[in-house]
Amino acid sequence: MVQRLSAEAIGTAFLVFIGVGAVPATLIVNGGAPFTMADLGMISFAFATVVVATVYALGHVSGNHINPAVTLGLAVTGKFPWSRVPAYWAAQVLGAILGAGAILGVLGPKASEVGLGVASYSAGVGTGQAFFAEFVGTFILVFTVFGVIHRKAAAGFAGLAIGFVVFAAIIPVAPATGAAINPARAFGPMLVQQLAGGTVTWSQLPVYLLAELAAGALAGLVYGAISRTRADRAGSAVEIQEPQPAASTAHA
Repeated sequence: MVQRLSAEAIGTAFLVFIGVGAVPATLIVNGGAPFTMADLGMISFAFATVVVATVYALGHVSGNHINPAVTLGLAVTGKFPWSRVPAYWAAQVLGAILGAGAILGVLGPKASEVGLGVASYSAGVGTGQAFFAEFVGTFILVFTVFGVIHRKAAAGFAGLAIGFVVFAAIIPVAPATGAAINPARAFGPMLVQQLAGGTVTWSQLPVYLLAELAAGALAGLVYGAISRTRADRAGSAVEIQEPQPAASTAHA
């Protein structure tokens, strides 16, 4: 269990450091230049590549959930023990905090000055729109995770599929909310930015958490409903108790 939790913490730390860290890195390099679609593409690609890497590096250790919404979706559908959910969530949040702290250590105070990659939405984006954006992005991500861990899924492609869907989901969601689509990724940078003396809109955090967790649970249930076969029903008494190598996710 210690190994699994360590893998979850490390995987989430990598996700936040590389994916979230790409945001302040881009802003620092750009200086006063306008933020472009090319910049968004590179940030999305950073998230995608670290997800692919952690799936293959850590999937066989902990399942590489690195996202509380994925862990919840697996638990709701009986593919992961509820008793392990709190520990996995704690490890993921700890990893996100460590990853955000590493951004400051590498990029220095300028990272905090440009926002540290904290996911937020502006006054022009209402609470309902922000909730919907995070819900849709997270739903697509977790739904895909369930697809690639299905017993009939093509073997060996989980990392690529999940990485690609992270890349794709960030593109339309980021302009609205920054595309956290991961409760740990939303909270960790917020906390570190606050500790670094930056400005954080904590009132937005519940919107991210509720939307992402609800989407994770619903995505698991919907995928189960459309993919369940007679063989699944016949074997329903035997639930998966261990994390599966491809039960990976993350982000964003």
